[in-house]
Amino acid sequence: MSDQDRKAQMAAIEARIAAAKGAQNEPKARMDDHYSGAQMAWRMVIELVAGLGIGFGIGYGLDLFFGTLPIFMVLFVMLGLAAGVKTMLRSAKEMQDENAAEDAAQE
Repeated sequence: MSDQDRKAQMAAIEARIAAAKGAQNEPKARMDDHYSGAQMAWRMVIELVAGLGIGFGIGYGLDLFFGTLPIFMVLFVMLGLAAGVKTMLRSAKEMQDENAAEDAAQE
């Protein structure tokens, strides 16, 4: 093989490599974007249930410790509900801020 044939082959190979790299770098539609609303909804549900569960656990434990069964349990379930709702609202605000930032970036 002559030097010119090798240069032509190398140029062809480099062009194929550049084309393959260009195909890899193209942005693909992400499945995460499709499910992001459902993921946020589940996140909010889990935050609410976690707040209720933690409140129930603390209240029930204190009631067993002090021997006053429903008092602390009801109190801490209500506090857990309030904490869960507050966390849900914070998550909703984060999602709203992200959507507003995306809309501003598109315009």
